[in-house]
Amino acid sequence: MLTSCDVSSLVVDTLCKQVVGGNAAVASFYFDFAAQEDQSPVAVLSSLLKQVVDGLNGVPERIVKAFRGQEKVVGGRRLPFSEIVQSFQDISTSQRIFICIDALDECHVGDRVILLDLLNQILANSPASRLFLTGRPDTLAEVEKHLVSRVTTISVTPTKSDIITFLRAKLKEDTMRGAMDESLEEEIIQNIPEMISEM
Repeated sequence: MLTSCDVSSLVVDTLCKQVVGGNAAVASFYFDFAAQEDQSPVAVLSSLLKQVVDGLNGVPERIVKAFRGQEKVVGGRRLPFSEIVQSFQDISTSQRIFICIDALDECHVGDRVILLDLLNQILANSPASRLFLTGRPDTLAEVEKHLVSRVTTISVTPTKSDIITFLRAKLKEDTMRGAMDESLEEEIIQNIPEMISEM
């Protein structure tokens, strides 16, 4: 069974292999529920922009000036949203940009609205940019609302067989070898897929 993180990793890996030596950049961000304070919209977009800029042969002068301007501010602030959106636009005039965001549902609801609106601005102003998002189904309506007509969705739902395969693989990785006997393992294999299918 593939988790959201696995799917996202496959997409990022595939994109990275395809853009090697090409005229494109790939940037990714994974939302972690345990680190929500560090995942504000400006932090997410700054991280994505940094990854894109790191892959450039040369950094556009306007972006260099924008970063240097922020270094002079007390504490060296991040770029404001308008500068980040403009920077993506500047870069996308010379190359394609693939932005991958995993576990969007783990983003704080208020921040998610702001982030989706900013991503919509980036896509509107950067026609060579593409966006790949993963998240639970309950975020779909929100994504469709904020990204308007820029969305194609694919629903990935695990089967009972997928869950059992995943559980068996994880149980084989168990580092506490003596902690589980065969009957406990079979109880896990029987009960967990049933509980998940009822959700």
